[in-house]
Parts: sequence; structure tokens; C-alpha cells
Amino acid sequence: MEYGYSILMGFFSAGILLYAMLMALTKNYNILPARARVSVKPKNPRKYMTQLSKVVALVALAPALSALAGLWNMAAAIIVLIAGGVVFIWLGTKLMRDVD
Repeated sequence: MEYGYSILMGFFSAGILLYAMLMALTKNYNILPARARVSVKPKNPRKYMTQLSKVVALVALAPALSALAGLWNMAAAIIVLIAGGVVFIWLGTKLMRDVD
């Protein structure tokens, strides 16, 4: 299967984007895993969930870009996945700093 990596990363990215969409639409703090709910107690859970859904959607771009690069070259796909993950997580931390 020549495009197996790209298909897998595409499905993985789509799943993460669906989770981000669910968080953004419901703004339900209970969607988070139990460990996250215990460790983070925001003052405004609805605002926190909105910002977190943006960050999760941003991080989902790394495997999506890697899937596209995987159609061209596998080594480039791995580099895009790692570099994209680092950059998008760094940008996500910048977005979450303003949430109380």
C-alpha cells in the first residue's frame, strides 16, 4: 500500500479535528479526560474550552500536513510531522496563556 501512511495520518488528523469541533460546539468541560479535569481548574470553563478547541485544531494540522507530504516523500512526511508538531504546540501554548 503505497499511500498507507498518508491515509492513516489523514484519518488521525480528521479524528482530532472532530474532537476539536465537538469541544468548540458543546463547550462542555466534562469532555476532557478525567486527569485533565483534575489538574486544570479554570475560572471560566466555557472560555477555556473554546481556546482549547482552537489549540487542538491547530495541533491537528501537523498530521494533516504530514499526510500531504507523505504523498510526495516519506522522509519529508516524518520531518513535517515532527517540525509541525513542535511549531503548532508552541503556537498553542501562546494561545492558552491568556485563558484564566
